[in-house]
Amino acid sequence: MSSFAEKARAATAEMRSLFPPTPLQRNDHLSDRFGAEILLKREDLSPVRSYKLRGAFNAMRKVLADKPEQSLFVCASAGNHAQGVAFVCRHFGVRGVVFMPVTTPQQKIQKTRVFGGDSIEIRLTGDYFDDTLAEAKKWCATEGGHFLAPFDDADVIEGQASVMVEILDEIAPPDMVILPVGGGGLSAGVTRYLAECAPLVGLRYVEPTGGASLSAAVAAGHPVTLDRVNTFVDGAAVARIGDLPFEALDHVAPADVLCAPEDRICTTILEMLNIEGIVLEPAGALSVDVLPDLANQIRGRRIVCVTSGGNFDFERLPEVKERAQRYSGVKKYIILRLPQRPGALRDFLDLLGPEDDIARFEYMKKSARNFGSVLLGIETSHSANFTALFSRLEAAGFVYNDITSDETLSEFVI
Repeated sequence: MSSFAEKARAATAEMRSLFPPTPLQRNDHLSDRFGAEILLKREDLSPVRSYKLRGAFNAMRKVLADKPEQSLFVCASAGNHAQGVAFVCRHFGVRGVVFMPVTTPQQKIQKTRVFGGDSIEIRLTGDYFDDTLAEAKKWCATEGGHFLAPFDDADVIEGQASVMVEILDEIAPPDMVILPVGGGGLSAGVTRYLAECAPLVGLRYVEPTGGASLSAAVAAGHPVTLDRVNTFVDGAAVARIGDLPFEALDHVAPADVLCAPEDRICTTILEMLNIEGIVLEPAGALSVDVLPDLANQIRGRRIVCVTSGGNFDFERLPEVKERAQRYSGVKKYIILRLPQRPGALRDFLDLLGPEDDIARFEYMKKSARNFGSVLLGIETSHSANFTALFSRLEAAGFVYNDITSDETLSEFVI
């Protein structure tokens, strides 16, 4: 029987009929910043702008090799997996049915249609993904289709390993590879391939703080389902890591699994966009985002960061900027208790510093009250300016409440 590495190399060779290797690029900005050689494996430059194409291709080609008569493939996804499946369906000339939640943005629906063309049909069902998944599997079984899982599938894992095959075909084994983790297909494939071909390469796994399913599984010793998931990092926000991927990851040390705060990821997205002109989706930025956390471990070494996807909807850019500013401490929201008298607002404005700018102001005078509440959004150039502003407010007798970090309240008013 062929080894996993041999199967992964064979899958990689087959992929050349579909797309060339994605670039492995030295990033001078990050290399200079961290005193290391930082290489980016640009999965955001694949034909569907994510690595998901690899697993979908390998799984479908192996099904068709065993059952050439299989002509219907089904998946459930609102993102990169759907686009990968659609692209591969058109390549093999088979019919694909992609189930998506009713709430899926039109931009993602249209992109899936573009990649699949006449080969696919999109069915919108369910408000939440779990409902969509259940309906897709039920329909698939009834119609005799083959269900293409996004990560909990041996052939998908084998296909995702092609990322590492390409890296080692181009360079000698690096000192460390940093991988984003969602359902675990990519990280499992790379981990298994390196275990056979370059076991001395260090691995670090990164998941969003609001979807730390690998951390939970490592702590418990088995996959567990998270009670709550923050869906902002939509390409990696998974409530439960796959059973098959965890079989390859159950030995991972807790210290090698890092969590990236969602708001901090936004600062990384903006940095890579503004400085390097690289468009990364939130999940695609995970491996770069944790470099500061690893600064002492990577200095003077060769590091590969897998940028897993670039399917970024620019309608999200205002939200990304907002979250980045709040994380960096240069934008805050406060509720100010303002005396209801002439000149009170002027008294407050006189306390603002030269770099402080009001970005939001909401106030309505209440009758028969001595004080009213003002919702204020304030931007400044340096976080230290808020320390000075708050000191001036307190000295002047103003009462305020900083709600920037109050998740429930900030979601309501921002």
